[in-house]
Amino acid sequence: MKKFSILFLALLFGKRMHAQELKTSSINNTPSSKSLFNPENKRNFSRKGDFYFHWGYNNSWYGKSDIRFQGPNYDFTLHDVAAHDRQSKLNWSYLNPSLITVPQYNIRVGYFIKDNYSISVGWDHMKYVMDIPQAVAITGTIGANITPENVSTGAMAGTYNGQTINVKESMLTYEHTDGFNYANVELERYDDIWVAPGGNTSLTLETGIGGGLMVPRTEAHLFGLGRNNHFSISGYGVSAKIGLKFYVWKHVYLQNSTKFGATNLTRVHTTGYDEFDKASQKINYIENLTVIGVQF
Repeated sequence: MKKFSILFLALLFGKRMHAQELKTSSINNTPSSKSLFNPENKRNFSRKGDFYFHWGYNNSWYGKSDIRFQGPNYDFTLHDVAAHDRQSKLNWSYLNPSLITVPQYNIRVGYFIKDNYSISVGWDHMKYVMDIPQAVAITGTIGANITPENVSTGAMAGTYNGQTINVKESMLTYEHTDGFNYANVELERYDDIWVAPGGNTSLTLETGIGGGLMVPRTEAHLFGLGRNNHFSISGYGVSAKIGLKFYVWKHVYLQNSTKFGATNLTRVHTTGYDEFDKASQKINYIENLTVIGVQF
Protein backbone atom coordinates (compact mmCIF):
# COMPACT_ATOMS: atom_id res chain seq x y z
CA MET A 1 0.00 0.00 0.00
CA LYS A 2 2.86 2.32 0.85
CA LYS A 3 4.51 1.65 -2.52
CA PHE A 4 1.22 2.35 -4.31
CA SER A 5 0.83 5.67 -2.51
CA ILE A 6 4.37 6.73 -3.40
CA LEU A 7 3.77 5.78 -7.07
CA PHE A 8 0.48 7.73 -7.14
CA LEU A 9 2.12 10.86 -5.70
CA ALA A 10 5.00 10.57 -8.16
CA LEU A 11 2.60 10.35 -11.13
CA LEU A 12 0.50 13.25 -9.86
CA PHE A 13 3.53 15.45 -9.24
CA GLY A 14 5.00 14.50 -12.62
CA LYS A 15 1.80 15.47 -14.44
CA ARG A 16 1.68 18.82 -12.67
CA MET A 17 5.32 19.52 -13.55
CA HIS A 18 4.69 18.54 -17.17
CA ALA A 19 1.61 20.80 -17.35
CA GLN A 20 3.60 23.66 -15.85
CA GLU A 21 6.39 23.14 -18.40
CA LEU A 22 3.88 23.16 -21.26
CA LYS A 23 2.26 26.33 -19.92
CA THR A 24 5.64 28.04 -19.50
CA SER A 25 6.73 26.91 -22.97
CA SER A 26 3.47 28.22 -24.44
CA ILE A 27 4.00 31.60 -22.77
CA ASN A 28 7.61 31.80 -23.89
CA ASN A 29 6.68 30.91 -27.48
CA THR A 30 3.86 33.43 -27.75
CA PRO A 31 4.90 35.82 -30.54
CA SER A 32 5.02 39.44 -29.51
CA SER A 33 5.49 42.77 -31.24
CA LYS A 34 8.76 44.66 -31.44
CA SER A 35 9.08 48.42 -31.15
CA LEU A 36 11.62 51.10 -30.30
CA PHE A 37 8.89 53.10 -28.57
CA ASN A 38 7.88 50.48 -25.98
CA PRO A 39 4.16 51.45 -25.89
CA GLU A 40 2.15 50.79 -22.73
CA ASN A 41 0.16 48.03 -24.45
CA LYS A 42 1.77 45.57 -26.87
CA ARG A 43 0.40 43.32 -29.53
CA ASN A 44 0.31 39.67 -28.43
CA PHE A 45 0.85 38.46 -31.99
CA SER A 46 3.59 38.72 -34.58
CA ARG A 47 3.10 39.93 -38.15
CA LYS A 48 5.88 37.67 -39.43
CA GLY A 49 4.62 35.71 -42.43
CA ASP A 50 1.81 38.16 -43.26
CA PHE A 51 1.28 39.71 -46.68
CA TYR A 52 -0.10 43.19 -47.30
CA PHE A 53 -1.58 45.07 -50.22
CA HIS A 54 -2.48 48.73 -50.56
CA TRP A 55 -3.72 51.26 -53.10
CA GLY A 56 -3.85 55.03 -52.91
CA TYR A 57 -2.93 58.38 -54.44
CA ASN A 58 -0.09 60.89 -54.29
CA ASN A 59 1.04 64.48 -54.76
CA SER A 60 4.59 65.24 -55.85
CA TRP A 61 7.00 68.17 -55.81
CA TYR A 62 10.09 68.34 -58.03
CA GLY A 63 13.42 70.06 -57.62
CA LYS A 64 14.84 72.05 -60.50
CA SER A 65 16.86 69.92 -62.93
CA ASP A 66 19.03 70.18 -66.03
CA ILE A 67 17.64 68.59 -69.20
CA ARG A 68 20.02 67.71 -72.02
CA PHE A 69 18.65 67.23 -75.56
CA GLN A 70 20.76 65.40 -78.14
CA GLY A 71 20.30 64.41 -81.74
CA PRO A 72 21.38 65.15 -85.32
CA ASN A 73 22.82 68.70 -85.49
CA TYR A 74 21.95 69.65 -81.89
CA ASP A 75 23.23 69.09 -78.36
CA PHE A 76 22.03 71.58 -75.78
CA THR A 77 21.15 71.69 -72.09
CA LEU A 78 18.46 73.70 -70.33
CA HIS A 79 19.55 74.45 -66.77
CA ASP A 80 17.48 74.56 -63.56
CA VAL A 81 14.23 73.70 -65.25
CA ALA A 82 11.16 74.00 -63.01
CA ALA A 83 8.31 71.49 -63.18
CA HIS A 84 5.12 70.50 -61.36
CA ASP A 85 2.89 67.46 -61.01
CA ARG A 86 -0.58 67.11 -62.55
CA GLN A 87 -3.01 65.96 -59.92
CA SER A 88 -6.46 65.03 -61.18
CA LYS A 89 -9.31 66.99 -59.64
CA LEU A 90 -11.39 65.12 -57.10
CA ASN A 91 -14.11 63.46 -59.20
CA TRP A 92 -15.61 60.09 -60.07
CA SER A 93 -12.42 58.96 -61.83
CA TYR A 94 -11.10 58.03 -58.38
CA LEU A 95 -13.92 55.49 -57.99
CA ASN A 96 -14.61 54.49 -61.59
CA PRO A 97 -12.79 51.15 -62.19
CA SER A 98 -12.16 52.03 -65.85
CA LEU A 99 -10.54 55.38 -64.89
CA ILE A 100 -8.89 54.42 -61.61
CA THR A 101 -5.35 54.66 -63.07
CA VAL A 102 -5.87 58.20 -64.44
CA PRO A 103 -4.93 60.06 -61.20
CA GLN A 104 -1.47 59.86 -59.65
CA TYR A 105 -1.65 56.51 -57.85
CA ASN A 106 0.40 54.03 -55.79
CA ILE A 107 0.07 50.26 -55.62
CA ARG A 108 2.18 47.94 -53.43
CA VAL A 109 2.38 44.30 -52.32
CA GLY A 110 4.61 43.28 -49.41
CA TYR A 111 5.59 40.38 -47.13
CA PHE A 112 6.66 40.54 -43.48
CA ILE A 113 9.97 38.70 -43.19
CA LYS A 114 9.97 39.55 -39.46
CA ASP A 115 7.43 41.08 -37.10
CA ASN A 116 8.87 44.55 -37.74
CA TYR A 117 10.44 44.18 -41.20
CA SER A 118 8.88 43.68 -44.62
CA ILE A 119 9.99 43.60 -48.23
CA SER A 120 7.71 44.85 -50.98
CA VAL A 121 7.34 45.66 -54.67
CA GLY A 122 5.35 48.61 -55.93
CA TRP A 123 4.52 51.04 -58.70
CA ASP A 124 4.49 54.80 -58.03
CA HIS A 125 2.61 56.55 -60.81
CA MET A 126 3.60 60.21 -60.57
CA LYS A 127 3.35 62.94 -63.20
CA TYR A 128 5.98 65.49 -64.24
CA VAL A 129 5.21 68.58 -66.32
CA MET A 130 7.82 71.14 -67.33
CA ASP A 131 6.63 74.70 -66.69
CA ILE A 132 5.98 76.45 -70.01
CA PRO A 133 6.83 79.24 -70.61
CA GLN A 134 9.83 79.81 -68.35
CA ALA A 135 13.18 81.58 -68.49
CA VAL A 136 16.22 79.30 -68.15
CA ALA A 137 19.93 79.30 -68.89
CA ILE A 138 21.09 77.33 -71.94
CA THR A 139 24.44 75.86 -73.02
CA GLY A 140 25.37 73.94 -76.17
CA THR A 141 24.49 74.18 -79.84
CA ILE A 142 21.30 74.22 -81.91
CA GLY A 143 21.66 73.87 -85.66
CA ALA A 144 19.52 75.66 -88.21
CA ASN A 145 17.87 72.33 -89.06
CA ILE A 146 17.82 69.45 -86.58
CA THR A 147 16.61 65.85 -86.10
CA PRO A 148 16.20 63.36 -88.98
CA GLU A 149 13.26 65.51 -90.17
CA ASN A 150 15.53 68.56 -90.60
CA VAL A 151 13.15 70.67 -88.57
CA SER A 152 13.87 74.40 -88.78
CA THR A 153 14.83 76.05 -85.49
CA GLY A 154 14.54 79.61 -86.80
CA ALA A 155 15.95 82.31 -84.51
CA MET A 156 16.90 79.71 -81.86
CA ALA A 157 19.81 78.40 -83.95
CA GLY A 158 23.19 79.18 -82.46
CA THR A 159 25.84 78.38 -79.87
CA TYR A 160 25.05 79.13 -76.23
CA ASN A 161 27.25 79.64 -73.19
CA GLY A 162 24.79 80.26 -70.36
CA GLN A 163 22.54 82.89 -71.89
CA THR A 164 18.98 83.13 -70.58
CA ILE A 165 16.20 82.24 -73.00
CA ASN A 166 12.43 82.12 -72.66
CA VAL A 167 11.26 78.60 -73.50
CA LYS A 168 7.87 78.67 -75.24
CA GLU A 169 5.65 75.97 -76.73
CA SER A 170 6.97 76.76 -80.19
CA MET A 171 10.38 75.51 -79.02
CA LEU A 172 9.54 72.78 -76.51
CA THR A 173 6.89 70.99 -74.50
CA TYR A 174 8.06 68.19 -72.22
CA GLU A 175 6.19 66.04 -69.71
CA HIS A 176 6.08 62.57 -68.19
CA THR A 177 2.35 62.40 -67.59
CA ASP A 178 1.46 58.83 -68.49
CA GLY A 179 3.51 59.05 -66.28
CA PHE A 180 6.71 59.49 -64.26
CA ASN A 181 6.59 55.82 -63.18
CA TYR A 182 8.84 54.33 -60.49
CA ALA A 183 8.84 50.50 -60.39
CA ASN A 184 10.63 49.66 -57.17
CA VAL A 185 11.55 47.23 -54.40
CA GLU A 186 11.55 48.50 -50.80
CA LEU A 187 12.67 47.28 -47.39
CA GLU A 188 10.48 48.62 -44.58
CA ARG A 189 10.74 48.75 -40.79
CA TYR A 190 7.80 49.18 -38.38
CA ASP A 191 7.69 50.45 -34.79
CA ASP A 192 4.44 50.61 -32.84
CA ILE A 193 3.88 54.05 -31.32
CA TRP A 194 0.52 53.26 -29.69
CA VAL A 195 -1.45 50.03 -29.27
CA ALA A 196 -5.02 49.80 -27.98
CA PRO A 197 -5.62 47.53 -24.95
CA GLY A 198 -7.22 44.92 -27.22
CA GLY A 199 -4.12 44.84 -29.40
CA ASN A 200 -5.89 45.01 -32.78
CA THR A 201 -5.89 48.81 -33.22
CA SER A 202 -2.54 50.55 -33.35
CA LEU A 203 -0.51 53.44 -34.71
CA THR A 204 2.81 52.42 -36.26
CA LEU A 205 5.79 54.34 -37.60
CA GLU A 206 7.01 53.04 -40.96
CA THR A 207 10.45 53.80 -42.40
CA GLY A 208 12.01 52.35 -45.51
CA ILE A 209 14.50 52.51 -48.34
CA GLY A 210 14.10 51.41 -51.93
CA GLY A 211 15.39 51.37 -55.45
CA GLY A 212 14.17 50.51 -58.91
CA LEU A 213 13.62 51.46 -62.52
CA MET A 214 12.09 54.57 -64.03
CA VAL A 215 9.53 53.68 -66.70
CA PRO A 216 8.08 56.95 -68.00
CA ARG A 217 5.79 57.55 -70.90
CA THR A 218 7.01 60.90 -72.14
CA GLU A 219 5.19 63.36 -74.32
CA ALA A 220 7.70 65.74 -75.86
CA HIS A 221 7.64 68.14 -78.82
CA LEU A 222 10.90 69.74 -79.94
CA PHE A 223 10.35 72.62 -82.38
CA GLY A 224 6.98 71.06 -83.16
CA LEU A 225 8.24 67.52 -83.80
CA GLY A 226 7.26 64.87 -81.25
CA ARG A 227 4.57 62.61 -79.87
CA ASN A 228 3.26 60.83 -76.81
CA ASN A 229 5.95 58.15 -76.74
CA HIS A 230 5.64 54.53 -75.64
CA PHE A 231 6.55 53.31 -72.15
CA SER A 232 10.27 52.66 -71.82
CA ILE A 233 12.89 51.93 -69.16
CA SER A 234 14.67 55.28 -69.18
CA GLY A 235 16.80 55.11 -66.02
CA TYR A 236 16.79 54.26 -62.35
CA GLY A 237 15.92 55.73 -58.97
CA VAL A 238 16.49 55.38 -55.23
CA SER A 239 14.25 56.53 -52.39
CA ALA A 240 13.70 56.73 -48.64
CA LYS A 241 10.37 57.13 -46.85
CA ILE A 242 8.78 57.76 -43.49
CA GLY A 243 5.12 57.59 -42.55
CA LEU A 244 2.35 56.63 -40.15
CA LYS A 245 0.29 53.48 -40.48
CA PHE A 246 -2.98 53.36 -38.53
CA TYR A 247 -4.45 49.89 -38.12
CA VAL A 248 -8.20 50.47 -37.89
CA TRP A 249 -8.34 46.76 -37.15
CA LYS A 250 -5.80 43.97 -37.16
CA HIS A 251 -6.09 43.45 -40.93
CA VAL A 252 -7.14 46.88 -42.26
CA TYR A 253 -5.06 50.07 -42.24
CA LEU A 254 -4.80 53.65 -43.46
CA GLN A 255 -1.36 55.05 -44.20
CA ASN A 256 0.21 58.39 -45.03
CA SER A 257 3.88 58.48 -46.02
CA THR A 258 6.38 60.94 -47.43
CA LYS A 259 8.98 59.65 -49.86
CA PHE A 260 12.22 61.39 -50.86
CA GLY A 261 13.59 60.24 -54.21
CA ALA A 262 16.46 60.78 -56.62
CA THR A 263 16.31 59.59 -60.22
CA ASN A 264 18.65 59.45 -63.19
CA LEU A 265 16.96 59.30 -66.59
CA THR A 266 19.69 58.47 -69.08
CA ARG A 267 17.58 57.96 -72.21
CA VAL A 268 14.21 59.66 -72.56
CA HIS A 269 12.28 59.37 -75.83
CA THR A 270 11.46 62.74 -77.41
CA THR A 271 10.69 63.25 -81.13
CA GLY A 272 9.75 59.64 -81.88
CA TYR A 273 13.05 58.92 -83.64
CA ASP A 274 14.36 56.89 -80.70
CA GLU A 275 17.59 55.79 -82.35
CA PHE A 276 18.61 59.40 -83.05
CA ASP A 277 16.95 61.81 -80.62
CA LYS A 278 16.91 61.62 -76.83
CA ALA A 279 16.89 63.63 -73.61
CA SER A 280 18.50 62.97 -70.24
CA GLN A 281 17.97 64.47 -66.80
CA LYS A 282 18.27 63.86 -63.06
CA ILE A 283 15.11 64.56 -61.07
CA ASN A 284 14.85 64.84 -57.29
CA TYR A 285 11.38 64.75 -55.82
CA ILE A 286 9.23 64.63 -52.69
CA GLU A 287 6.13 62.46 -52.87
CA ASN A 288 3.32 62.35 -50.33
CA LEU A 289 0.97 59.39 -50.58
CA THR A 290 -2.19 58.28 -48.79
CA VAL A 291 -3.35 54.68 -49.13
CA ILE A 292 -5.79 52.13 -47.74
CA GLY A 293 -4.60 48.57 -47.31
CA VAL A 294 -5.28 45.06 -46.07
CA GLN A 295 -2.94 42.64 -44.31
CA PHE A 296 -3.45 38.89 -44.42
